Amino acid sequence: MRALQHIAFGNPAEAVRLVTLPDPTPKPNEVVIRMEAAAVHLADIKKFMGEPGFRNVTFPNTPGYEGIGRITAVGSDVHGFKVGDRVFPWWGASTFAELVCTSAEKVMPAPEGDAVQLSLMLVNGMTSVVLLEDYVPLKPGDWVLQNGANSSCGRYAIVLAKEKGVKTCNIVRRPELIAELTALGADAVVLDSENADELAARVSAATDNAEIKLGLDLVAGPATGRIAHCLANGGTVVNYGFISGKPSEIHFNELFWKDIKLVGMSTSRGLAKRSMDELRNIYAKLAGMIATGEMRAAIAGTYTLDQYADAFRHALRTGAERDGKVILLPNG
Repeated sequence: MRALQHIAFGNPAEAVRLVTLPDPTPKPNEVVIRMEAAAVHLADIKKFMGEPGFRNVTFPNTPGYEGIGRITAVGSDVHGFKVGDRVFPWWGASTFAELVCTSAEKVMPAPEGDAVQLSLMLVNGMTSVVLLEDYVPLKPGDWVLQNGANSSCGRYAIVLAKEKGVKTCNIVRRPELIAELTALGADAVVLDSENADELAARVSAATDNAEIKLGLDLVAGPATGRIAHCLANGGTVVNYGFISGKPSEIHFNELFWKDIKLVGMSTSRGLAKRSMDELRNIYAKLAGMIATGEMRAAIAGTYTLDQYADAFRHALRTGAERDGKVILLPNG
């Protein structure tokens, strides 16, 4: 089989190589999965580059956090799956390969549907669930403010919030996204502003002066402070990314006078709070919503394994230059 291997820290296009390895043979409790699609995440890129917090790796290793495929072989002790079943391997199964051999214990059934869209379910889908459920109690009619609305997590959050009766106000940098996110179900979409007072006025007007208690921050840097400035007293900003490449910044006044809280999130902590049965139920629901097209992510491009350098260069871009998720097609 062919697989990508991470061999050093550096430019992602050079820190990874395409190799040929023996086809795996499953142990009694394992299955072998022929991968259809595997999502490239920012965490993959940061690991390739050896950024702080992402250096705990052993070389060489096959990267890939998630994906979708069909079982080609089952171990002698596996009874819940058979050859031909479509499944999601669990987190960190090294999905940037034609074949993945993994424990059957946490493999989950996958529905029919667009493999490219479904390949994002495990990580981004659960991230959106955690953002909406784990930090501020939300009830129907409440508003959530987010500045990563065009990301896959942001798009999922719009749909999941609407299902709960929760409204979303979405900050974007490009006017052409307004109609697109509105069609997806966004209750309000406003253009960002470098001026916090101006952004707060736009948010207030778009939400009929709602008291917003939860802000979701994917950007970091000064954008964190602008989200905080839009929230009601006692509000919480949840930071789950830093696409600006800068530390989160909140003015002292927001913390002191308004009692704004800034917390960081980790989807893995959200996973740890839930039983495996709960996770399976959540994932089954998410997979169904993606399979039917109710939840959709923007896709920037798809690449085969031998196009990995182009794929990683594309994933490094931001904003309109990338405009969506990059997906590998290991057997494409």
